[in-house]
Amino acid sequence: MTFSRRDALKLFAAAGSLASMGAHASGETESHGLSTFGELSLPPDFPHFPYVNPKAPKGGTLRLQIKSAMGNQNFETFDTLNVYVFKGDGAAGMQGTFDSLMTSSADEPDAAYGLLARRVRISADKLTYRFSLRSEARFHDGAKVTAEDCAFSFLTLKTKGHPLFRMLLGELENASAEDPETLVVTFSPKRSRDAHLFVAGLPVFSKAWWSGRDFEAPSLEAPLGSGPYRVARFEQGRFIEFERVPAYWGANLPVNIGQNNFERIRYEYYRSRQIAFEGFKSGQLNFHEEYTARFWATGYDFPAVRDGRVKKIEVPSGTPVGTQGWMFNTRRSKFQDARIREALNYAFDFEWTNRNIMYSAYTRLTSYFEASDMKAVGPPSPEEQALLEPFRSELPAEVFGEPWSPPVSDGSGSDRALLRRANDLLLAAGCKRDGARLRLPDGQLFEIEFLDSSGALKPHTEPFQANLRRLGIESTFRQVDAAQYKRRLDAFDFDVVVSALGGSTTPGEGLRNVYSSQAANTPGSRNLTGVSSPAVDSLVDRIARAASRQELTIAARALDRVLRAGRYWAPMWYKEKTLIAHWDAFGRPERTPRYGSGAPDLWWWDQDKARGAGLSG
Repeated sequence: MTFSRRDALKLFAAAGSLASMGAHASGETESHGLSTFGELSLPPDFPHFPYVNPKAPKGGTLRLQIKSAMGNQNFETFDTLNVYVFKGDGAAGMQGTFDSLMTSSADEPDAAYGLLARRVRISADKLTYRFSLRSEARFHDGAKVTAEDCAFSFLTLKTKGHPLFRMLLGELENASAEDPETLVVTFSPKRSRDAHLFVAGLPVFSKAWWSGRDFEAPSLEAPLGSGPYRVARFEQGRFIEFERVPAYWGANLPVNIGQNNFERIRYEYYRSRQIAFEGFKSGQLNFHEEYTARFWATGYDFPAVRDGRVKKIEVPSGTPVGTQGWMFNTRRSKFQDARIREALNYAFDFEWTNRNIMYSAYTRLTSYFEASDMKAVGPPSPEEQALLEPFRSELPAEVFGEPWSPPVSDGSGSDRALLRRANDLLLAAGCKRDGARLRLPDGQLFEIEFLDSSGALKPHTEPFQANLRRLGIESTFRQVDAAQYKRRLDAFDFDVVVSALGGSTTPGEGLRNVYSSQAANTPGSRNLTGVSSPAVDSLVDRIARAASRQELTIAARALDRVLRAGRYWAPMWYKEKTLIAHWDAFGRPERTPRYGSGAPDLWWWDQDKARGAGLSG
């Protein structure tokens, strides 16, 4: 079952081109997998991924919370089991009930190996892909998975799926069944580099099951799948539990050996993080990934930790650093001037917040491609400048110099020099003083609402708000229920929200959903700030079509410069290790995969340990 942030994001950030394993006179190539910019690491006859325990036992129940979301999934509630459409709040874990044509390797940055498909043949122009399906592939009701099911799935997602899928499937021209076991996928001549890998990672639905049902309507009827798990039971908005399919057709495939080890997987929903943590302390949850340094430093002094029944571990994540910050909605007039957005950055004192609230555990984000070769450093190279030059007239001059970074404060919590700089920027942008209050250029009082569905970041936001108040800007922290929060984000009805997106070793087509002009006008997209720029559109397109890693890196650096110059966010912080607390009931492989912590995807239930920790399966 797919639980990791890496796999959850592969639909949005995957990039790839064929890793050729065989050639034909017609110019076609054939392979057991797909990869980006090079060969696959594993041969056609590989027995299993090298980072798994192929002898991992099956059993036990993994109990956790949803930690990453896709489609219409909501972190705090659910009212539908169809997570691939716009309507409703999708349930956690539903991805694991479906198989895809191929699945990713956590040891390679952009490789996918055959799951439903045993091999693929690609035309010389890389516009036509013929996937040969495994004859043994079955849905949970025993019906064969056919090419017709695959074609139905992809075309349905293209026309009726969540806006994210519709946008990223724009280059898919057609999907059709040449015969029951041969799927033909064709792409537009203007296709991006990773269009075929995106399709290869999509869920496959049963065409027969969906016949007569409304794909776009929210429903609590579990769709028929072919994956390693199926829905066992649930209580709307409270929990959903999955059971391992006893006769799962793909259990012994090399891509599945040593995985899907838990007999049951149960996602619990809580009203707040604190209540969830109490659930973990009592054993209602047995796996917990911690995101709050304050809790990690102070919240784990309870009996089960002291006597060893609960373990705390820090695992190198291996995954690229993502983006996290307060996002300014530039669709609103108050945030349309970049000088105003920059001024707000001067009001956030990261150094004070890190030391006093986060126990100095974090590093400041400065780039959209932090801690990677794609981060812009120094003046642009000649290659970067060539990409930027056509847009010189519309770009700030700084794009052609040193990239912007957020200010470093004196750590006092209220750095007067930075606040003076903020005040100068606000006045230069046309804001006016009205006693202790600040008015926008249009005469309206400058007021900001920080919108969230959780209070976890309220302690971090309050010092930010205090400095805004010193500048004459009144702000409120408004916490709404999860359903309302999602509706407002989908409709871009907010001033400022916090967004956290995972990073990618090979960003590609998924960037359109976050930064393109099209996404800025697409409800439900991840372009929360409303970035709409011809330069950004061009650079995202360059990244999506890069034919080599060097081309990709150059274009990403150029994009980083433009986005940083736009001051679209107040960047937050990151940590390169994954913080995990778990009840001592698990076994795990000897080594961690190169990309990701492997937790809990590759773990298994250890009955002896569980008994010692006082847990039952």
